[in-house]
Amino acid sequence: MIKKYLFLLILYLGNQVYAQQNGFKIPDTLRSKDYDYLFEQIKALEEGSAQQSLYLQSFLHKAKAENNKEEIINGYKNYVHHSPENLKLVYADSMIYTAKKSMDNALIGSAYLTKGIVYYAKKKHNYALDNYLIANSFISKTNDNYLTYKVKYNIAHIKYYLGFYDEAVSLFRECIDYFKEENDIAYLNSLHSLGLCYNRIGNYGLCTQINEKGIQEGKRLATDEMKDYFIHSEGINQYFENNYASAIKKLNYTLPALLKNKDFANEAVAYFYIGKSYWDLNKPLMALPYFIKVDHIFVSKGYIRPDLRENYELLINYYKSKNNPKNQLLYIGKLLRADSILHNNFKYLSGRIHKEYDTKKLLSEKIKIENLLQNRKYNDFIFTGVIALLFFSLLFIAYRHIRNKNIYRQKFEELMKKSEATTKVEVKNRSNGIDEINQDTVASVLKQLEKFEKDKKFLEKELTAAKLTAAFDSNAKYLSKIIYHYRGKKFVDYINDLKVDHLIKLMKEDKMLRNYTNKALAEEVGFSSTQRFATAFYSKTGMPTSYFIEELKKADS
Repeated sequence: MIKKYLFLLILYLGNQVYAQQNGFKIPDTLRSKDYDYLFEQIKALEEGSAQQSLYLQSFLHKAKAENNKEEIINGYKNYVHHSPENLKLVYADSMIYTAKKSMDNALIGSAYLTKGIVYYAKKKHNYALDNYLIANSFISKTNDNYLTYKVKYNIAHIKYYLGFYDEAVSLFRECIDYFKEENDIAYLNSLHSLGLCYNRIGNYGLCTQINEKGIQEGKRLATDEMKDYFIHSEGINQYFENNYASAIKKLNYTLPALLKNKDFANEAVAYFYIGKSYWDLNKPLMALPYFIKVDHIFVSKGYIRPDLRENYELLINYYKSKNNPKNQLLYIGKLLRADSILHNNFKYLSGRIHKEYDTKKLLSEKIKIENLLQNRKYNDFIFTGVIALLFFSLLFIAYRHIRNKNIYRQKFEELMKKSEATTKVEVKNRSNGIDEINQDTVASVLKQLEKFEKDKKFLEKELTAAKLTAAFDSNAKYLSKIIYHYRGKKFVDYINDLKVDHLIKLMKEDKMLRNYTNKALAEEVGFSSTQRFATAFYSKTGMPTSYFIEELKKADS
């Protein structure tokens, strides 16, 4: 029923547009003007002004009068870029309709690509990807390199959004090489996106290099359109480098441009990392207004991404520390809604998103606080409930502690019994396209992997699939398939497991290492962060490092 009404609304809006165009006459002063002139005027005039509307209508009317389908599509595209948000998809559908009548694959692909970009701007990533893939199916039948790389660029953004950073890096590099000679803005956008990927994979130094290069390239090309975005990227990067004052300064600098561009997504990201910087500087009262601004954007635009999830964890913790259950409950509800959206949008990654507050815990805590608020005036009842809750909480904690100890003990014993088995485990019956690779290439890569493992090159910090591919003078796709087939793991798990296995061997032999902190242990075997080390160790062994070290010490006593 909703779809039916939505269709009727779009049809009505489309008829309104048609009626306006049908009754329009190009002014005499514009009849002899070509499409380039009209297009330049559209770009130069104030958004939403009557003059701009005149040129928009003149462009489209001229194209229809001449039955020039390519320019009709461009006319609708002009409206997509310069019309209110509620009409953009209507004009995008008009583009697709006209393009299909032309039977031109390039025009059809370009129209679907434009619709995907509209959806991406609205942060409706699933719909955006659907349209990108349709666009690609048409564009792949043409020899139009520009459109091909435009599709690659937009699909790379979806991969970045989903967290497939290595794949996104590869695509953005291809786009940089192509757009450098073809389109200045697309080139700078690709550079900016590559820097974002490097930040997300923890290569902060390379992210800074890309941001500096982007600003310099903007100067060389005489355009400052992307300058604020490179500074925005570097502001986030500075936060991860623990340079909080620099992060605050850079992100505040970019806010006027983001507000002018109505870029609510990057605005939310800026607010969050400014707030986080103040929070990490132990200034929660200065952080709080920025966290609330992130929430306002979530409420008004529905925009959330995995790293912004922490915004609600911090708000919950803050109000918990202030003994304010009403606000605590408010933000628990919003975190649950954020989790629901993230789960739907990130179904491929939902198991990989670290959650300090898992859904069951949130629901349980939500119910407890609701009951607390509802019965607050009944002090005796509250007292009894709190005592009971405390008793059962302690009982549950004791049960979980004993259960975890037993599980960890079993895992430890299994680990100690294992021989120093090699990681070279062939995975049979695994169809991942390995047969398509030349056997000489497979043999060469395997030989290099053996030397890589023997020489312990996996201990290198910031080691990525791209770096290893370059070192092997190989192909990233081939390397990934060979590792998966012959080591039975994806690249990140393969490297992490090598590091953990090596560390376990070192700790068995060197008692001094058992006194190291997690941070020192992470640095010892080349992990880029303590959190990544702790996660990888637990994933490999089934127990935290503290328990493993404690049991090692007991075994030697």
